[in-house]
Amino acid sequence: MGWIKGRGPAVLLLLVAIAALLVGCGGDDGGGSAHVNEDTGSTNGLPLDEREGTPPAPAQETDLAAAVEKADCRMFRRTNDEGSEEVPPGTQASYKTDLPTSGKYVEPPHQQADGAYALMPEPINSLASLNHGRMAIQYATSLPEDVQLELKGLYDTMYGGTLLFPNETMSFAAAATTWRAVLACTTWHGDKTIDAIRAFGKKTWGTQGSEPVENFPVEGPTPRNPEEPDAS
Repeated sequence: MGWIKGRGPAVLLLLVAIAALLVGCGGDDGGGSAHVNEDTGSTNGLPLDEREGTPPAPAQETDLAAAVEKADCRMFRRTNDEGSEEVPPGTQASYKTDLPTSGKYVEPPHQQADGAYALMPEPINSLASLNHGRMAIQYATSLPEDVQLELKGLYDTMYGGTLLFPNETMSFAAAATTWRAVLACTTWHGDKTIDAIRAFGKKTWGTQGSEPVENFPVEGPTPRNPEEPDAS
């Protein structure tokens, strides 16, 4: 610490500010945290989404087909198989769909860790997570922040084995993906869209991919067993 000597109060204030920033970068507890679980992979240097989410209302429709129809979404349970080749970090890969659900994915331990992110992961990183049984909740960057916070609140009820991030390239308002399954919603319909994502997660989370979700430690509620919102 000799380099600080003689620098006076200004340096002390700078160090306090840096410490505050570092504390704010935590992300493993609290309703507004990112719930990152680095035992499941890497953040790959992405900034975290630490916003306080808006708690969702209790589900009104739990049947998957009915929820998808009411939300005016599209769902594919068996998307075209683009393979499952494991590749080194930084590999360039292209996919045939707007929301890839199979294809080249990064080798461990570089798969995107369970968590909420403020930027979109590289597809090879998030696809690796899907291959490990995860679900990714994605939203258009053009969605108003109050809608984004509704999705953050939903994520907060099922963050174990789940990713949340904005998608700068997709042509949908909101989407959820698991390995070779996709729910795509062109328009946001509030609680109806949330119900569709809930039902999709409950049905497809942890069911496909070459790596069982149980092989990677899961912390907290999952899409299969989410926290129930307060009905009051």
